Amino acid sequence: MPEKINPETRSRMMSGIRGSNTKPELLIRSGLHAAGFRFRLHARALPGRPDLVLPRWRVAVFAHGCFWHGHKGCGYFRIPKTRTEFWTEKIAANARRDEMAIQALHALKWRIAVVWECALRQAPEQTLAELAGFIRSDRSYIEIRELK
Repeated sequence: MPEKINPETRSRMMSGIRGSNTKPELLIRSGLHAAGFRFRLHARALPGRPDLVLPRWRVAVFAHGCFWHGHKGCGYFRIPKTRTEFWTEKIAANARRDEMAIQALHALKWRIAVVWECALRQAPEQTLAELAGFIRSDRSYIEIRELK
């Protein structure tokens, strides 16, 4: 199947994708702030550079885009039909890096929340309420996914 978009246009489109301050991340930030939580952004001193860090609660929050982090079984994730090998390896490397960061944070006694983009798209209020409940709890890990 031929590429529908020429390589220059594709390159420009891909270079415009942000790694921080994404829509899911901004939604989480505004929801947590409205709920009274205070946080730091992109803590470079922590493994994996979490999107949000709540030091008072010792919680690190990752906002994962379903495509970039390889959310298996999600409607927002599929490997592109062009350069399949490249994308498969890139997304697998992202997933490996995510797992290593989570393990390192657990070793440092941080609690981790992973919020998937699909959960925020499907039910943002419920997702934010679940995240707030986790922060106030004593659980060490939560992964918030789309509802089935």
